[in-house]
Amino acid sequence: MDDPLLTDDVRALVADLTVRRETVATAESLTAGLLAATLAGVPGASAVLRGGLVTYTVDTKASLAGVPAKVLDEEGPVAEPTARALAVGAMQRCGATWGVGLTGVAGPEPHGGHPVGTVFVGVAGPVATTVEQLQLHGSRWDIRLAAVHEAVRVLRAALSQP
Repeated sequence: MDDPLLTDDVRALVADLTVRRETVATAESLTAGLLAATLAGVPGASAVLRGGLVTYTVDTKASLAGVPAKVLDEEGPVAEPTARALAVGAMQRCGATWGVGLTGVAGPEPHGGHPVGTVFVGVAGPVATTVEQLQLHGSRWDIRLAAVHEAVRVLRAALSQP
């Protein structure tokens, strides 16, 4: 049976990184390692996947990914600056070319004033760090899966920037 997570985009991302001889690492909150696991499902991913940090709690966002306490205190765990810091932390702590940070609200209840489906995807690279805010829909599982696919899309877009 084919793995529904291994889309053409996921395979293309691993292929693109391989050709470029670049690497990626993740710091994941709402997806709890699902992005890293998805990338690892592609044959040959060991050439590009440096590692992943599961930062499901506020304290591990700080201790594992290096998100500044001030950001967490002032902005909260679901915020643009938090996703940015997660991406940078993944890149730096795992020694990767690219870092991806994922944080958001999968539900079933809103969190910190954010509705269910609010997701922030941060991508840190050699030149810049960007964050996209998304509003995803569906069940908790649907939101987590969509967040993984959106993270792949955002990273592929970053790879295409000059």
